[in-house]
Amino acid sequence: FLIGFSIGIIILASVLGGAISDRLFGYKLLNRWFPKDQSSLRQDLDEANEKVKVLHEESLVIDVVEKVSPSVVTVGVKKTQKSIQIDLFDPFGVFGRPNREQKIEQDIGSGFIIDSDGMIVTNKHVVADTEAEYKIITEDDKEYKVIKIYRDPVNDLAILKVNPLTNLRLVPVELGDSSDLRVGQFVTAIGTALGEFRQTVTTGVISGLGRGITAGDPFSGYVERLDNVIQTDAAMN
Repeated sequence: FLIGFSIGIIILASVLGGAISDRLFGYKLLNRWFPKDQSSLRQDLDEANEKVKVLHEESLVIDVVEKVSPSVVTVGVKKTQKSIQIDLFDPFGVFGRPNREQKIEQDIGSGFIIDSDGMIVTNKHVVADTEAEYKIITEDDKEYKVIKIYRDPVNDLAILKVNPLTNLRLVPVELGDSSDLRVGQFVTAIGTALGEFRQTVTTGVISGLGRGITAGDPFSGYVERLDNVIQTDAAMN
């Protein structure tokens, strides 16, 4: 009993001696167990909390939208379209009734900026009309006229070139690597819905990879075969 009691006294004396030495000589070994004050402990906890961020689906989507939206643009078209007029009293046009020309100017799709000097990527089918004039509208409603279009029908891609304003710079998006995608991965889509609602946000998952589809409208005169496309259930309306 005396031996155990003596060992206990020695251990207690060592701990107390270490704490006293820690305070007298500035050692930091026992700060964790014997903090000088609560403020230092609170500072350590705050620093630890800053390193840990709890992520929720809602906060992730908000962060993505705030980061990427400045790089997403609306593609608009301006063209003159001829419409056929049929006179019920002259259905065969014997009297030479002229066709009516109608000017169309509307939003037709979406794209994203890949270069601050004015390079935008969109789908080829969005800018398929080679006779029309195109423009892009940024998130802050700035308009830029498209001066050149490079079309890739095989991959249904197009690159638009605009001249940015001298006092403004376009914000390019940070590109990822599609080979890193996994089925079931969470995705967010941003774009112009129904050619009317700009900066629309939808969410979903990667539903499939490496899909092959036939796109286009045979009644409009074009049909394309697209391979290795990404399937998602995020609404693309």
